[in-house]
Amino acid sequence: MIAVENLTKYYGTLPAIQGVSFRVEKGEILGFLGPNGAGKTTTMRILTGFMPATSGTATVAGYDVFKDSLEVRKRIGYLPENVPIYNDMEVSAYLNFVTEVKGVPKKLRKEKIQQVIKNCGLESVSNRMIKNLSKGYRQRVGLAQALVNDPEVLILDEPTMGLDPKQITEIRHLIKELATEKTIILSSHILPEVSMICQRVVIINQGKVVAEDTTENLTSRSQTSRRILLQVDGPSEVVLKILREVNGVNRVQRKDQVTGNIFNYEVEASKDRDVRRDLAHAIVQSGNGLLELRPVEVSLEDVFVKLVTEEEG
Repeated sequence: MIAVENLTKYYGTLPAIQGVSFRVEKGEILGFLGPNGAGKTTTMRILTGFMPATSGTATVAGYDVFKDSLEVRKRIGYLPENVPIYNDMEVSAYLNFVTEVKGVPKKLRKEKIQQVIKNCGLESVSNRMIKNLSKGYRQRVGLAQALVNDPEVLILDEPTMGLDPKQITEIRHLIKELATEKTIILSSHILPEVSMICQRVVIINQGKVVAEDTTENLTSRSQTSRRILLQVDGPSEVVLKILREVNGVNRVQRKDQVTGNIFNYEVEASKDRDVRRDLAHAIVQSGNGLLELRPVEVSLEDVFVKLVTEEEG
């Protein structure tokens, strides 16, 4: 559905992106990640026909972004980081204006507007001036304008920015539902959100792709050791000695004190050895109280920070 090959963009002599390549299949949600200034926005603007590339190719729904720009724009819904809305218009009037600009047939406009107002939770504010809306509702209006022409492809830059927790959950659910019919590129700084929504991730840094895979594969490859968190009620020095003597344990670190003799500990062991049973047995046999034991999983945030730090180094 989306194919990007060796995309490069220079601003004068400054490279914004260099040799960026990735694919997004129909019905897939791709997380597009990177630190500020990495080239995410530049890439998305090129895909939406907002600006040309210096070199490389990109196709959307089979159409060349550069040669068939108008056809590509008909098939894309774009929510940029700064939402393109007119403050002095009512919500419904603004969405009607967007349907006209996007060429939605007149007989379908009312139906499409009502549908996105419902899906984006705008029923209670549909007749209000946009300038009088909260930041969260303005973000919803921005998402509604991206959806109102029922595009095949959605490119969403920070779609949940400014929303409260309930609204974030609703928009995440909507994005997942949309993926049954649409192809979605989602850029977000909220990495747990990306983990929950996206099947695959592309990480870009300093204008280059540094990783592309499923979140599961990325986290698995980044996990070089097994980490376990324990909460134990017992004399700290005694507990540290017990944990360090368990076969397979490489390192033990005392973390924060909960209260009294209750501390949290982090144990690092070999990746190919599960020491949880042995840890539990050692603590219980010693007469100390084992209050909690759980593995510490590598998160997408850990992977992101590791890759970006390595590249910058």
